[in-house]
Amino acid sequence: MFLRPDYNIESIYDLDIYELKMRKIKALFFDLDSTLMKSKSGKFSFQTLQFLNDLKTNFKLAIITNNKNKDYIDTARAQIDIPIYSNAKKPNPQIIYDVCCDFNIEPKEAAMIGDRPLSDILAGIRAQSLTVLVDSISKNDENFLVRFVRYLERLTIDK
Repeated sequence: MFLRPDYNIESIYDLDIYELKMRKIKALFFDLDSTLMKSKSGKFSFQTLQFLNDLKTNFKLAIITNNKNKDYIDTARAQIDIPIYSNAKKPNPQIIYDVCCDFNIEPKEAAMIGDRPLSDILAGIRAQSLTVLVDSISKNDENFLVRFVRYLERLTIDK
C-alpha cells in the first residue's frame, strides 16, 4: 500500500497559500513536535511564530500532538493563540473530526500537515482531508533510531 500525501514539502515555509486557498482549504492542522519545533523544549522559533501568525489571516489553525508532557504543552500554549489538541492517539482521524467540529468545517476543508506518514498523514487521509508531508525540521537533533524509522515510513510513499 502506498501512502500518497497531496504534497511533499521540505518545510512548513514552503506551503503554497495560494494553492491551498484555490482548493478551498479553510483550516490547517499542524503536528506539533518535529513539524513546528526543532527541539523538545516546547519553544517555537521566532520565525515559526511569525509564520503561524501570518497564516492566521487566511486560515483557522490548530496544532495536534500525541505528546503527553504537560510542561511541554503548557510552554507551547503560553506562546501562541492557537488551540493545541494534546493526548491524541495517532494515527487517528477522530481528532481531525473533533477539530473540524470545533471549527464548524468539513474535513475536506482542512489540511493535515505533519512529518510522520504513518501517523499524521494516514490520519488525514482517513479523515478525507488534504495531507501535506513535511520533512522534519529537527532531523539533526533526532537520534539514529528515530531517523531510521522515519526513513522506513517514507519508503511507503509514492512520490
